[in-house]
Amino acid sequence: MENDRAVIADLLTTPGRWAVVGLSRNTSRAAYGVSAYLQELGHTIVPVHPKAETVHGEQGYPDLASVPDKIDVVDVFVNSANAGQVIDDAIAAGASAVWLQLDVSDPEAEQRARDAGLTVVVDACPRIEGPRVGARPRPHA
Repeated sequence: MENDRAVIADLLTTPGRWAVVGLSRNTSRAAYGVSAYLQELGHTIVPVHPKAETVHGEQGYPDLASVPDKIDVVDVFVNSANAGQVIDDAIAAGASAVWLQLDVSDPEAEQRARDAGLTVVVDACPRIEGPRVGARPRPHA
């Protein structure tokens, strides 16, 4: 199923709370740079990693179930073998959308998310898609 450009534009340009699953302080990992970019766009990031590290100034949590308050988007930076569980956790957490990064997929879980009413973006990177849809960094307050 192809991603809808309008949906991608809306997710990237409407400030939201993004739980970034797989985000740690490891600066060489894609999740680190992408989450910094999401912050530049005006999103709040929530690091989700078993180590529950604070990243980019934001408190980390060991899993989605531990994250307090509403999550708008769950950004999935895990191996495809683990993506289904993350998607199921996103549904249980009441997230509005799941965004699966490049080369991350689980078609059955993606369908479960759609069936639960979540927006699903697959095999895409916010850092790549942002400029394509005109997302612009927000000035710092």
